[in-house]
Amino acid sequence: MGEEDSIYTQDGTVDYRGDPAVRTKTGTWKACPFILGNEFCERLAYYGMSSNLVLYFKNHLNQHSATASKNANNWSGTCYITPLIGAFLADAYLGRYRTIAAFSIVYVIGMTLLTLSASVPGLKPTCVAKDDCHATAAQSAVCFVALYLIALGTGGIKPCVSSYGADQFDDADETEKKHKSSFFNWFYLSINVGALIASSVLVWVQENVSWGWGFGIPAMAMAIAVVSFFSGTRLYRNQKPGGSPFTRICQVVVASFRKYEVKVPENKALYETADNESAVVGSRKLDHTDDFRFFDKAAVELESDEMLKGTVNPWKLCTVTQVEELKAIIRLLPVWATGIVFAAVYSQMGTLFVLQGDKMDAHIGPNFEIPAASLSIFDTLSVIFWVPVYDRIIVPMARKYTGHPNGITQLQRMGIGLFISIIAMLSAAILELVRLREVRRHNYYELDHMPMSIFWQVPQYFLIGCAEVFTFIGQLEFFYEQAPDAMRSLGSALSLTTVALGNYMSSLLVTIVTKVSTKDGSPGWIPDNLNYGHIHYFFFLLVILSVKNLIAYLFIAKWYKYKRPLGTLR
Repeated sequence: MGEEDSIYTQDGTVDYRGDPAVRTKTGTWKACPFILGNEFCERLAYYGMSSNLVLYFKNHLNQHSATASKNANNWSGTCYITPLIGAFLADAYLGRYRTIAAFSIVYVIGMTLLTLSASVPGLKPTCVAKDDCHATAAQSAVCFVALYLIALGTGGIKPCVSSYGADQFDDADETEKKHKSSFFNWFYLSINVGALIASSVLVWVQENVSWGWGFGIPAMAMAIAVVSFFSGTRLYRNQKPGGSPFTRICQVVVASFRKYEVKVPENKALYETADNESAVVGSRKLDHTDDFRFFDKAAVELESDEMLKGTVNPWKLCTVTQVEELKAIIRLLPVWATGIVFAAVYSQMGTLFVLQGDKMDAHIGPNFEIPAASLSIFDTLSVIFWVPVYDRIIVPMARKYTGHPNGITQLQRMGIGLFISIIAMLSAAILELVRLREVRRHNYYELDHMPMSIFWQVPQYFLIGCAEVFTFIGQLEFFYEQAPDAMRSLGSALSLTTVALGNYMSSLLVTIVTKVSTKDGSPGWIPDNLNYGHIHYFFFLLVILSVKNLIAYLFIAKWYKYKRPLGTLR
Protein backbone atom coordinates (compact mmCIF):
# COMPACT_ATOMS: atom_id res chain seq x y z
CA MET A 1 0.00 0.00 0.00
CA GLY A 2 3.02 2.22 -0.31
CA GLU A 3 3.81 2.49 3.37
CA GLU A 4 7.24 0.95 3.01
CA ASP A 5 8.51 2.78 -0.07
CA SER A 6 10.70 5.30 1.76
CA ILE A 7 11.11 3.42 5.01
CA TYR A 8 12.69 0.09 4.10
CA THR A 9 15.82 -0.57 2.07
CA GLN A 10 15.83 -3.08 -0.76
CA ASP A 11 16.57 -5.96 1.62
CA GLY A 12 13.59 -4.98 3.79
CA THR A 13 15.41 -3.63 6.83
CA VAL A 14 14.45 -0.48 8.73
CA ASP A 15 16.62 2.38 7.49
CA TYR A 16 15.14 5.67 8.65
CA ARG A 17 17.92 6.03 11.25
CA GLY A 18 20.61 5.69 8.59
CA ASP A 19 18.98 8.09 6.11
CA PRO A 20 18.66 11.61 7.60
CA ALA A 21 16.38 12.73 4.75
CA VAL A 22 13.89 9.92 5.41
CA ARG A 23 14.24 10.32 9.17
CA THR A 24 13.33 14.03 9.16
CA LYS A 25 10.32 13.50 6.89
CA THR A 26 8.75 10.66 8.87
CA GLY A 27 7.66 9.82 12.39
CA THR A 28 7.59 11.98 15.55
CA TRP A 29 4.61 14.31 16.09
CA LYS A 30 4.18 14.72 12.31
CA ALA A 31 2.76 11.19 12.11
CA CYS A 32 1.01 11.04 15.49
CA PRO A 33 -2.08 13.19 14.74
CA PHE A 34 -3.27 10.53 12.29
CA ILE A 35 -2.71 7.78 14.85
CA LEU A 36 -4.35 9.74 17.68
CA GLY A 37 -7.27 10.63 15.38
CA ASN A 38 -7.68 6.95 14.55
CA GLU A 39 -7.71 6.01 18.25
CA PHE A 40 -10.18 8.78 19.16
CA CYS A 41 -12.66 7.70 16.47
CA GLU A 42 -12.20 3.98 17.16
CA ARG A 43 -12.78 4.41 20.91
CA LEU A 44 -15.80 6.65 20.24
CA ALA A 45 -17.16 3.86 18.02
CA TYR A 46 -16.37 1.13 20.56
CA TYR A 47 -17.81 2.85 23.64
CA GLY A 48 -20.72 4.29 21.67
CA MET A 49 -21.69 0.78 20.68
CA SER A 50 -20.80 -1.07 23.92
CA SER A 51 -21.91 1.34 26.67
CA ASN A 52 -25.60 0.50 26.32
CA LEU A 53 -25.27 -2.97 24.82
CA VAL A 54 -26.79 -4.82 27.76
CA LEU A 55 -30.00 -2.78 27.39
CA TYR A 56 -30.14 -3.56 23.67
CA PHE A 57 -29.88 -7.27 24.46
CA LYS A 58 -32.59 -7.02 27.11
CA ASN A 59 -35.10 -4.70 25.45
CA HIS A 60 -34.62 -5.44 21.75
CA LEU A 61 -33.36 -9.03 21.60
CA ASN A 62 -35.78 -9.86 24.44
CA GLN A 63 -33.17 -11.51 26.67
CA HIS A 64 -33.50 -11.96 30.42
CA SER A 65 -31.38 -9.65 32.59
CA ALA A 66 -28.97 -12.44 33.60
CA THR A 67 -28.61 -13.64 30.00
CA ALA A 68 -28.11 -10.11 28.67
CA SER A 69 -25.50 -9.39 31.33
CA LYS A 70 -23.68 -12.66 30.65
CA ASN A 71 -23.65 -12.08 26.87
CA ALA A 72 -22.37 -8.53 27.32
CA ASN A 73 -19.61 -9.70 29.70
CA ASN A 74 -18.62 -12.56 27.38
CA TRP A 75 -18.37 -10.21 24.43
CA SER A 76 -16.43 -7.60 26.42
CA GLY A 77 -14.02 -10.26 27.70
CA THR A 78 -13.47 -11.47 24.14
CA CYS A 79 -12.55 -7.92 23.09
CA TYR A 80 -9.68 -8.01 25.60
CA ILE A 81 -8.52 -11.53 24.71
CA THR A 82 -8.44 -11.17 20.90
CA PRO A 83 -5.56 -8.63 21.14
CA LEU A 84 -3.30 -11.63 21.72
CA ILE A 85 -4.16 -12.78 18.16
CA GLY A 86 -3.55 -9.36 16.63
CA ALA A 87 -0.32 -8.89 18.57
CA PHE A 88 1.07 -12.25 17.44
CA LEU A 89 0.31 -11.54 13.77
CA ALA A 90 1.81 -8.04 14.01
CA ASP A 91 5.04 -9.11 15.70
CA ALA A 92 5.51 -12.31 13.72
CA TYR A 93 4.35 -11.75 10.15
CA LEU A 94 2.35 -8.65 9.17
CA GLY A 95 3.92 -5.76 11.06
CA ARG A 96 1.82 -3.23 12.94
CA TYR A 97 0.79 -1.14 9.92
CA ARG A 98 -0.70 -4.02 7.94
CA THR A 99 -2.31 -5.52 11.06
CA ILE A 100 -4.08 -2.26 11.96
CA ALA A 101 -5.13 -1.73 8.33
CA ALA A 102 -6.53 -5.25 7.85
CA PHE A 103 -8.33 -5.51 11.19
CA SER A 104 -9.76 -1.97 10.84
CA ILE A 105 -11.55 -3.11 7.70
CA VAL A 106 -12.94 -6.13 9.58
CA TYR A 107 -14.07 -3.72 12.32
CA VAL A 108 -15.90 -1.48 9.82
CA ILE A 109 -17.64 -4.50 8.28
CA GLY A 110 -18.77 -5.60 11.76
CA MET A 111 -20.04 -2.10 12.65
CA THR A 112 -21.89 -1.83 9.33
CA LEU A 113 -23.56 -5.22 9.83
CA LEU A 114 -24.55 -4.27 13.41
CA THR A 115 -26.11 -1.03 12.13
CA LEU A 116 -28.06 -2.93 9.47
CA SER A 117 -29.25 -5.46 12.07
CA ALA A 118 -30.77 -2.59 14.09
CA SER A 119 -32.28 -0.57 11.24
CA VAL A 120 -33.23 -2.67 8.18
CA PRO A 121 -36.70 -4.29 8.21
CA GLY A 122 -36.36 -8.05 8.34
CA LEU A 123 -32.99 -7.82 10.06
CA LYS A 124 -34.07 -5.66 12.99
CA PRO A 125 -36.28 -7.05 15.79
CA THR A 126 -40.03 -6.46 15.62
CA CYS A 127 -41.16 -3.92 18.23
CA VAL A 128 -44.71 -3.32 19.49
CA ALA A 129 -43.51 -0.53 21.81
CA LYS A 130 -40.28 1.33 22.50
CA ASP A 131 -38.74 -1.33 24.77
CA ASP A 132 -41.01 -4.25 23.90
CA CYS A 133 -39.32 -6.06 21.02
CA HIS A 134 -38.99 -9.64 19.84
CA ALA A 135 -36.08 -10.96 17.77
CA THR A 136 -36.04 -14.18 15.79
CA ALA A 137 -33.13 -16.59 16.12
CA ALA A 138 -31.81 -15.42 12.74
CA GLN A 139 -31.99 -11.74 13.75
CA SER A 140 -30.13 -12.46 17.00
CA ALA A 141 -27.55 -14.48 15.06
CA VAL A 142 -26.86 -11.57 12.67
CA CYS A 143 -26.39 -9.24 15.67
CA PHE A 144 -23.90 -11.59 17.36
CA VAL A 145 -21.99 -12.27 14.13
CA ALA A 146 -21.56 -8.49 13.80
CA LEU A 147 -20.47 -8.12 17.43
CA TYR A 148 -17.85 -10.84 17.21
CA LEU A 149 -16.52 -9.42 13.94
CA ILE A 150 -16.06 -6.19 15.92
CA ALA A 151 -14.35 -8.16 18.71
CA LEU A 152 -11.97 -9.64 16.12
CA GLY A 153 -11.36 -6.21 14.58
CA THR A 154 -10.59 -4.55 17.89
CA GLY A 155 -8.21 -7.43 18.66
CA GLY A 156 -5.99 -6.33 15.80
CA ILE A 157 -6.16 -2.63 16.64
CA LYS A 158 -5.90 -2.44 20.45
CA PRO A 159 -2.42 -3.97 20.90
CA CYS A 160 -0.91 -2.27 17.85
CA VAL A 161 -2.04 1.36 17.79
CA SER A 162 -0.27 2.50 20.98
CA SER A 163 2.87 0.58 20.02
CA TYR A 164 2.75 1.92 16.48
CA GLY A 165 2.50 5.48 17.77
CA ALA A 166 5.49 4.90 20.03
CA ASP A 167 7.40 3.45 17.05
CA GLN A 168 7.36 6.94 15.53
CA PHE A 169 9.93 8.09 18.13
CA ASP A 170 13.52 6.88 17.86
CA ASP A 171 14.95 5.30 21.02
CA ALA A 172 18.44 6.28 19.88
CA ASP A 173 17.50 9.99 19.89
CA GLU A 174 17.21 11.39 23.43
CA THR A 175 14.90 14.22 22.36
CA GLU A 176 12.54 11.87 20.53
CA LYS A 177 12.67 9.36 23.38
CA LYS A 178 11.48 12.06 25.79
CA HIS A 179 8.53 12.82 23.51
CA LYS A 180 7.60 9.13 23.42
CA SER A 181 6.54 9.23 27.08
CA SER A 182 4.40 12.29 26.31
CA PHE A 183 2.78 10.41 23.42
CA PHE A 184 1.36 7.76 25.76
CA ASN A 185 -0.27 10.49 27.86
CA TRP A 186 -1.99 12.09 24.87
CA PHE A 187 -2.90 8.68 23.45
CA TYR A 188 -4.82 7.84 26.63
CA LEU A 189 -6.41 11.29 26.59
CA SER A 190 -7.75 10.65 23.07
CA ILE A 191 -9.32 7.41 24.33
CA ASN A 192 -11.15 9.23 27.10
CA VAL A 193 -12.37 12.13 24.96
CA GLY A 194 -13.91 9.54 22.64
CA ALA A 195 -15.42 7.70 25.60
CA LEU A 196 -16.84 10.96 27.02
CA ILE A 197 -18.73 11.74 23.81
CA ALA A 198 -19.90 8.13 23.51
CA SER A 199 -21.19 7.81 27.07
CA SER A 200 -23.10 11.08 26.88
CA VAL A 201 -24.23 11.95 23.35
CA LEU A 202 -24.44 8.49 21.78
CA VAL A 203 -26.21 6.88 24.76
CA TRP A 204 -28.80 9.66 24.54
CA VAL A 205 -29.25 9.02 20.79
CA GLN A 206 -29.78 5.30 21.40
CA GLU A 207 -32.40 5.88 24.08
CA ASN A 208 -34.20 8.86 22.55
CA VAL A 209 -33.76 8.65 18.75
CA SER A 210 -33.15 5.08 17.56
CA TRP A 211 -30.73 2.19 17.83
CA GLY A 212 -30.15 2.40 14.08
CA TRP A 213 -28.65 5.87 14.52
CA GLY A 214 -27.14 4.83 17.86
CA PHE A 215 -25.09 2.15 16.07
CA GLY A 216 -24.82 4.03 12.75
CA ILE A 217 -22.94 7.01 14.19
CA PRO A 218 -20.25 4.75 15.75
CA ALA A 219 -20.00 2.94 12.39
CA MET A 220 -19.36 6.28 10.67
CA ALA A 221 -16.82 7.17 13.38
CA MET A 222 -14.99 3.91 12.69
CA ALA A 223 -14.94 4.65 8.96
CA ILE A 224 -13.41 8.05 9.76
CA ALA A 225 -10.85 6.24 11.97
CA VAL A 226 -9.76 4.13 8.98
CA VAL A 227 -9.50 7.20 6.72
CA SER A 228 -7.46 9.02 9.41
CA PHE A 229 -5.04 6.10 9.70
CA PHE A 230 -4.46 5.68 5.96
CA SER A 231 -4.03 9.45 5.51
CA GLY A 232 -0.75 9.37 7.40
CA THR A 233 0.72 6.39 5.53
CA ARG A 234 3.72 8.15 4.01
CA LEU A 235 4.65 9.76 7.32
CA TYR A 236 4.87 6.54 9.33
CA ARG A 237 8.02 4.75 10.43
CA ASN A 238 7.64 0.99 10.23
CA GLN A 239 9.51 -1.87 11.83
CA LYS A 240 9.89 -5.17 10.05
CA PRO A 241 8.21 -8.13 11.82
CA GLY A 242 10.67 -10.48 13.46
CA GLY A 243 9.06 -13.88 12.94
CA SER A 244 7.16 -15.93 15.48
CA PRO A 245 8.12 -14.87 19.04
CA PHE A 246 6.72 -18.13 20.40
CA THR A 247 9.08 -20.11 18.17
CA ARG A 248 12.09 -18.15 19.46
CA ILE A 249 10.99 -18.64 23.07
CA CYS A 250 10.49 -22.38 22.53
CA GLN A 251 13.93 -22.63 20.93
CA VAL A 252 15.56 -21.15 24.04
CA VAL A 253 13.64 -23.48 26.37
CA VAL A 254 14.42 -26.58 24.27
CA ALA A 255 18.11 -25.68 23.86
CA SER A 256 18.42 -25.01 27.62
CA PHE A 257 16.96 -28.37 28.58
CA ARG A 258 19.09 -30.15 25.99
CA LYS A 259 22.13 -28.70 27.76
CA TYR A 260 20.91 -29.02 31.35
CA GLU A 261 24.20 -30.71 32.32
CA VAL A 262 26.34 -28.05 30.63
CA LYS A 263 27.97 -25.44 32.88
CA VAL A 264 27.77 -21.77 31.91
CA PRO A 265 31.35 -20.45 31.51
CA GLU A 266 32.53 -18.18 34.31
CA ASN A 267 33.74 -15.64 31.74
CA LYS A 268 30.21 -15.58 30.28
CA ALA A 269 31.53 -16.31 26.79
CA LEU A 270 28.13 -16.91 25.22
CA TYR A 271 27.06 -17.08 21.59
CA GLU A 272 26.06 -13.83 19.86
CA THR A 273 26.32 -12.44 16.34
CA ALA A 274 29.59 -10.63 15.63
CA ASP A 275 28.22 -7.39 14.14
CA ASN A 276 26.14 -4.67 15.75
CA GLU A 277 22.86 -5.99 14.38
CA SER A 278 20.81 -8.62 16.18
CA ALA A 279 20.05 -11.99 14.59
CA VAL A 280 16.40 -11.29 15.43
CA VAL A 281 14.80 -9.18 12.70
CA GLY A 282 13.25 -5.97 14.03
CA SER A 283 15.21 -6.07 17.29
CA ARG A 284 18.32 -4.57 18.83
CA LYS A 285 20.82 -6.75 20.64
CA LEU A 286 20.20 -7.13 24.37
CA ASP A 287 22.94 -7.07 27.00
CA HIS A 288 23.40 -10.21 29.07
CA THR A 289 21.86 -10.29 32.57
CA ASP A 290 22.70 -12.62 35.46
CA ASP A 291 19.23 -13.73 36.56
CA PHE A 292 17.48 -16.88 35.27
CA ARG A 293 20.93 -18.28 34.43
CA PHE A 294 19.56 -21.70 33.55
CA PHE A 295 18.46 -20.29 30.20
CA ASP A 296 22.03 -19.08 29.51
CA LYS A 297 22.81 -22.70 28.73
CA ALA A 298 21.00 -22.21 25.40
CA ALA A 299 23.78 -19.76 24.37
CA VAL A 300 26.73 -21.99 25.40
CA GLU A 301 28.54 -23.07 22.23
CA LEU A 302 29.34 -26.77 21.70
CA GLU A 303 30.92 -28.40 18.67
CA SER A 304 27.77 -30.46 18.12
CA ASP A 305 25.71 -27.28 17.63
CA GLU A 306 27.14 -26.52 14.18
CA MET A 307 25.41 -27.85 11.08
CA LEU A 308 26.68 -28.03 7.50
CA LYS A 309 28.43 -24.97 6.02
CA GLY A 310 28.92 -23.42 9.44
CA THR A 311 25.23 -22.71 10.07
CA VAL A 312 23.74 -23.11 13.54
CA ASN A 313 20.73 -25.16 14.60
CA PRO A 314 18.55 -22.67 16.55
CA TRP A 315 16.98 -25.52 18.53
CA LYS A 316 20.44 -26.30 19.92
CA LEU A 317 22.17 -22.92 20.07
CA CYS A 318 20.55 -19.50 20.59
CA THR A 319 22.00 -15.99 20.71
CA VAL A 320 22.27 -14.01 23.95
CA THR A 321 19.61 -11.63 22.57
CA GLN A 322 17.22 -14.52 22.03
CA VAL A 323 17.81 -15.73 25.60
CA GLU A 324 17.33 -12.21 26.96
CA GLU A 325 14.02 -11.95 25.10
CA LEU A 326 12.70 -14.86 27.16
CA LYS A 327 14.13 -13.37 30.36
CA ALA A 328 12.45 -10.03 29.59
CA ILE A 329 9.04 -11.72 29.23
CA ILE A 330 9.56 -13.64 32.49
CA ARG A 331 10.43 -10.40 34.31
CA LEU A 332 7.28 -8.73 32.97
CA LEU A 333 4.91 -11.38 34.30
CA PRO A 334 5.02 -10.43 38.03
CA VAL A 335 4.47 -6.75 37.15
CA TRP A 336 1.62 -7.81 34.85
CA ALA A 337 0.02 -9.87 37.64
CA THR A 338 -0.12 -6.87 40.00
CA GLY A 339 -2.23 -5.04 37.41
CA ILE A 340 -5.09 -7.55 37.77
CA VAL A 341 -6.14 -6.31 41.24
CA PHE A 342 -6.05 -2.72 39.99
CA ALA A 343 -8.28 -3.70 37.05
CA ALA A 344 -10.70 -5.35 39.52
CA VAL A 345 -10.94 -2.04 41.40
CA TYR A 346 -11.41 -0.17 38.11
CA SER A 347 -14.26 -2.53 37.10
CA GLN A 348 -16.36 -1.40 40.08
CA MET A 349 -17.27 1.76 38.14
CA GLY A 350 -19.51 -0.31 35.90
CA THR A 351 -20.98 -2.50 38.64
CA LEU A 352 -21.14 -1.73 42.36
CA PHE A 353 -20.57 2.01 42.00
CA VAL A 354 -23.63 2.09 39.71
CA LEU A 355 -25.74 0.02 42.13
CA GLN A 356 -24.64 2.26 45.00
CA GLY A 357 -25.59 5.39 43.04
CA ASP A 358 -28.93 3.87 42.03
CA LYS A 359 -30.04 4.02 45.69
CA MET A 360 -29.21 7.74 46.00
CA ASP A 361 -30.97 10.93 44.90
CA ALA A 362 -30.10 11.51 41.24
CA HIS A 363 -32.06 14.75 40.72
CA ILE A 364 -30.50 17.84 39.20
CA GLY A 365 -33.24 20.36 39.81
CA PRO A 366 -36.89 19.33 40.11
CA ASN A 367 -37.37 17.66 36.73
CA PHE A 368 -34.09 16.08 35.59
CA GLU A 369 -32.44 12.89 36.85
CA ILE A 370 -28.95 11.77 35.92
CA PRO A 371 -28.63 8.01 35.35
CA ALA A 372 -26.36 6.37 37.94
CA ALA A 373 -24.19 4.90 35.18
CA SER A 374 -23.56 8.39 33.75
CA LEU A 375 -21.45 9.35 36.75
CA SER A 376 -18.59 7.52 35.03
CA ILE A 377 -18.29 10.78 33.08
CA PHE A 378 -16.47 12.15 36.13
CA ASP A 379 -13.86 9.41 35.72
CA THR A 380 -13.38 10.49 32.12
CA LEU A 381 -13.26 14.17 33.09
CA SER A 382 -10.66 13.29 35.73
CA VAL A 383 -8.46 11.65 33.09
CA ILE A 384 -8.90 14.63 30.77
CA PHE A 385 -7.87 16.92 33.66
CA TRP A 386 -4.92 14.89 34.95
CA VAL A 387 -3.22 13.98 31.65
CA PRO A 388 -2.14 17.56 30.77
CA VAL A 389 -1.42 18.30 34.44
CA TYR A 390 0.87 15.25 34.60
CA ASP A 391 2.51 15.92 31.24
CA ARG A 392 2.98 19.69 31.55
CA ILE A 393 3.38 20.27 35.31
CA ILE A 394 4.23 17.10 37.26
CA VAL A 395 6.84 15.70 34.83
CA PRO A 396 8.86 18.95 34.45
CA MET A 397 8.82 19.52 38.22
CA ALA A 398 9.84 15.93 38.97
CA ARG A 399 12.55 16.09 36.30
CA LYS A 400 14.25 18.94 38.16
CA TYR A 401 14.58 16.83 41.31
CA THR A 402 15.23 13.37 39.86
CA GLY A 403 17.10 14.14 36.66
CA HIS A 404 15.08 11.38 34.97
CA PRO A 405 13.94 12.30 31.41
CA ASN A 406 10.35 11.27 32.26
CA GLY A 407 10.38 12.81 35.74
CA ILE A 408 9.79 9.47 37.44
CA THR A 409 10.33 5.90 36.28
CA GLN A 410 7.51 3.86 34.80
CA LEU A 411 7.49 1.55 37.84
CA GLN A 412 7.23 4.53 40.21
CA ARG A 413 4.36 5.91 38.14
CA MET A 414 2.40 2.65 38.29
CA GLY A 415 3.02 2.34 42.03
CA ILE A 416 1.56 5.81 42.67
CA GLY A 417 -1.55 4.79 40.72
CA LEU A 418 -1.94 1.62 42.80
CA PHE A 419 -1.80 3.74 45.98
CA ILE A 420 -4.40 6.21 44.68
CA SER A 421 -6.74 3.30 43.82
CA ILE A 422 -6.68 2.28 47.50
CA ILE A 423 -7.80 5.80 48.47
CA ALA A 424 -10.59 5.56 45.85
CA MET A 425 -11.95 2.32 47.33
CA LEU A 426 -11.73 3.75 50.85
CA SER A 427 -13.75 6.74 49.63
CA ALA A 428 -16.44 4.42 48.23
CA ALA A 429 -16.54 2.34 51.43
CA ILE A 430 -16.80 5.39 53.71
CA LEU A 431 -19.59 6.85 51.56
CA GLU A 432 -21.54 3.58 51.86
CA LEU A 433 -21.06 3.54 55.65
CA VAL A 434 -22.47 7.08 55.85
CA ARG A 435 -25.33 6.18 53.49
CA LEU A 436 -26.34 3.11 55.52
CA ARG A 437 -26.16 5.12 58.74
CA GLU A 438 -28.71 7.53 57.26
CA VAL A 439 -30.87 4.58 56.12
CA ARG A 440 -30.95 3.16 59.64
CA ARG A 441 -31.44 6.53 61.32
CA HIS A 442 -34.46 7.54 59.17
CA ASN A 443 -35.79 4.07 58.27
CA TYR A 444 -35.19 4.51 54.53
CA TYR A 445 -34.96 0.74 53.93
CA GLU A 446 -37.79 0.53 51.40
CA LEU A 447 -37.05 3.75 49.53
CA ASP A 448 -35.85 3.31 45.95
CA HIS A 449 -33.82 6.51 46.20
CA MET A 450 -32.86 7.91 49.59
CA PRO A 451 -32.52 11.71 50.00
CA MET A 452 -28.73 11.76 49.69
CA SER A 453 -27.22 13.31 46.55
CA ILE A 454 -25.59 10.93 44.07
CA PHE A 455 -22.86 13.53 43.57
CA TRP A 456 -21.26 12.36 46.81
CA GLN A 457 -19.88 9.62 44.54
CA VAL A 458 -17.87 12.10 42.48
CA PRO A 459 -14.69 11.82 44.65
CA GLN A 460 -14.39 8.05 44.13
CA TYR A 461 -14.85 8.38 40.36
CA PHE A 462 -12.38 11.27 40.22
CA LEU A 463 -9.79 9.31 42.20
CA ILE A 464 -10.17 6.27 39.92
CA GLY A 465 -9.53 8.56 36.94
CA CYS A 466 -6.40 9.94 38.61
CA ALA A 467 -5.20 6.38 39.33
CA GLU A 468 -5.76 5.50 35.65
CA VAL A 469 -3.45 8.30 34.51
CA PHE A 470 -0.65 6.86 36.64
CA THR A 471 -1.22 3.10 36.37
CA PHE A 472 -2.91 2.40 33.01
CA ILE A 473 -0.79 4.89 31.05
CA GLY A 474 2.27 3.72 32.98
CA GLN A 475 1.44 0.16 31.96
CA LEU A 476 1.09 1.14 28.29
CA GLU A 477 4.53 2.76 28.31
CA PHE A 478 6.18 0.13 30.51
CA PHE A 479 5.06 -2.90 28.52
CA TYR A 480 6.03 -1.20 25.26
CA GLU A 481 9.47 -0.18 26.51
CA GLN A 482 10.35 -3.37 28.38
CA ALA A 483 9.03 -5.93 25.93
CA PRO A 484 11.69 -7.09 23.45
CA ASP A 485 11.74 -4.91 20.32
CA ALA A 486 10.27 -7.67 18.15
CA MET A 487 7.52 -8.46 20.72
CA ARG A 488 6.16 -5.01 21.49
CA SER A 489 2.64 -5.64 20.20
CA LEU A 490 2.57 -8.77 22.35
CA GLY A 491 3.65 -6.67 25.35
CA SER A 492 0.79 -4.24 24.74
CA ALA A 493 -1.66 -7.14 24.42
CA LEU A 494 -0.37 -8.56 27.69
CA SER A 495 -1.16 -5.30 29.48
CA LEU A 496 -4.68 -5.33 28.00
CA THR A 497 -5.41 -8.81 29.35
CA THR A 498 -5.22 -7.42 32.90
CA VAL A 499 -8.52 -5.63 32.20
CA ALA A 500 -10.24 -8.89 31.22
CA LEU A 501 -8.74 -10.78 34.16
CA GLY A 502 -9.64 -7.94 36.54
CA ASN A 503 -13.27 -8.23 35.46
CA TYR A 504 -13.18 -12.00 35.91
CA MET A 505 -11.57 -11.58 39.34
CA SER A 506 -14.28 -9.14 40.42
CA SER A 507 -17.00 -11.55 39.24
CA LEU A 508 -15.34 -14.40 41.12
CA LEU A 509 -15.12 -12.35 44.32
CA VAL A 510 -18.80 -11.37 44.03
CA THR A 511 -19.76 -15.03 43.54
CA ILE A 512 -17.72 -16.15 46.56
CA VAL A 513 -18.88 -13.44 48.98
CA THR A 514 -22.50 -13.87 47.88
CA LYS A 515 -22.37 -17.60 48.54
CA VAL A 516 -20.68 -17.17 51.93
CA SER A 517 -22.66 -14.15 53.14
CA THR A 518 -26.13 -15.47 52.26
CA LYS A 519 -25.96 -18.54 54.48
CA ASP A 520 -28.74 -19.07 57.06
CA GLY A 521 -31.16 -16.79 55.22
CA SER A 522 -29.03 -13.66 55.55
CA PRO A 523 -29.50 -11.04 52.77
CA GLY A 524 -25.73 -11.04 52.27
CA TRP A 525 -23.32 -8.27 51.33
CA ILE A 526 -24.89 -7.52 47.94
CA PRO A 527 -28.68 -8.12 48.06
CA ASP A 528 -31.16 -6.78 45.51
CA ASN A 529 -32.05 -4.02 47.98
CA LEU A 530 -28.68 -2.55 48.98
CA ASN A 531 -30.29 -0.78 51.94
CA TYR A 532 -30.21 -4.18 53.66
CA GLY A 533 -26.72 -5.00 52.38
CA HIS A 534 -23.10 -4.33 53.22
CA ILE A 535 -21.31 -3.50 49.96
CA HIS A 536 -18.86 -1.48 52.03
CA TYR A 537 -17.53 -4.86 53.23
CA PHE A 538 -16.80 -5.70 49.59
CA PHE A 539 -15.10 -2.34 49.09
CA PHE A 540 -13.00 -2.92 52.23
CA LEU A 541 -12.12 -6.39 50.89
CA LEU A 542 -10.79 -4.74 47.72
CA VAL A 543 -8.86 -2.25 49.91
CA ILE A 544 -7.19 -5.13 51.75
CA LEU A 545 -6.38 -6.93 48.50
CA SER A 546 -5.07 -3.68 46.99
CA VAL A 547 -2.82 -3.00 50.00
CA LYS A 548 -1.37 -6.52 49.79
CA ASN A 549 -1.02 -6.09 46.03
CA LEU A 550 0.84 -2.78 46.51
CA ILE A 551 3.23 -4.37 49.03
CA ALA A 552 3.93 -7.21 46.59
CA TYR A 553 4.38 -4.66 43.81
CA LEU A 554 6.99 -2.72 45.81
CA PHE A 555 9.08 -5.89 46.22
CA ILE A 556 8.66 -6.73 42.52
CA ALA A 557 9.59 -3.18 41.45
CA LYS A 558 12.73 -3.28 43.61
CA TRP A 559 13.71 -6.66 42.09
CA TYR A 560 12.95 -5.69 38.49
CA LYS A 561 15.84 -5.02 36.09
CA TYR A 562 15.18 -2.76 33.11
CA LYS A 563 16.26 -4.22 29.78
CA ARG A 564 19.55 -2.99 28.30
CA PRO A 565 19.47 -2.78 24.50
CA LEU A 566 22.70 -2.62 22.49
CA GLY A 567 23.50 -1.87 18.87
CA THR A 568 20.94 -0.98 16.22
CA LEU A 569 17.66 -2.31 14.90
CA ARG A 570 17.88 -4.87 12.17
